[in-house]
Amino acid sequence: MSDEPVCAPGQGTRRPSGGTARGAESASARTTTRAGKVARRAALEVRAALRPFTIPNGITLLRLGVTPLFVLAVVGGDFKAALALFIAAGISDGLDGLLARTLGERSLLGSYLDPIADKVLLVAAYVALTAPHAGVRIPLWLTVMALSRDLLIVLVALLLYLGAGIREFYPSLLGKATTVTHIVTIGLVLIANIWHVPDIPLLLCFYLALALTVLSGVDYIRRAAVHVERMHDAQQPNGETMRTGRPGAGGR
Repeated sequence: MSDEPVCAPGQGTRRPSGGTARGAESASARTTTRAGKVARRAALEVRAALRPFTIPNGITLLRLGVTPLFVLAVVGGDFKAALALFIAAGISDGLDGLLARTLGERSLLGSYLDPIADKVLLVAAYVALTAPHAGVRIPLWLTVMALSRDLLIVLVALLLYLGAGIREFYPSLLGKATTVTHIVTIGLVLIANIWHVPDIPLLLCFYLALALTVLSGVDYIRRAAVHVERMHDAQQPNGETMRTGRPGAGGR
């Protein structure tokens, strides 16, 4: 015989419903509280990322303000002042990143503002040091190639953002080496306008900057194309990928 309770016909086993309802309400309340905490935390993170008034961002803005002073010093032939401003800008570039990490003041504005300040200073320096007022000048062909590369990078980045929604495309080691070479070239030309510098180091620096400019530009386009192709392949359905990967496999 079974040990289960025998119920009258038409009657089922009754279970208390009050505890279940209270448990459901408690679980719903906990879920709502947890969702509220997550929303508040996300809002604080977004607010912290967008905050513009930070010490690193202030240093970056000062570096932007140094750029016209640097150009005026070069145009006026005061290369010692131009070299001092260029060195100060380089120190501030490392300082704002260090303070952002140390003080925990990283922001979305700073992530965009910092590379813009660097690029504005380098472009202004190349243009100013190519003008005929300088004794030792950056060759026109190097300036044209460097500016063309930067314009190409901006256009490709814009296409990646508008066409594929890619907001972050990190620079390669080749691109970083190109930037360092451009900085060294500007510094060496400034020094050559103050003290005597042999022609061989200058020429080596010019041709190395040209080679890295061309290689990094081609590499940037290649990496962008590979990135877009991978995103396209990842978005393809498995069935469609199999059909396109094996021509004729769908029929007999």
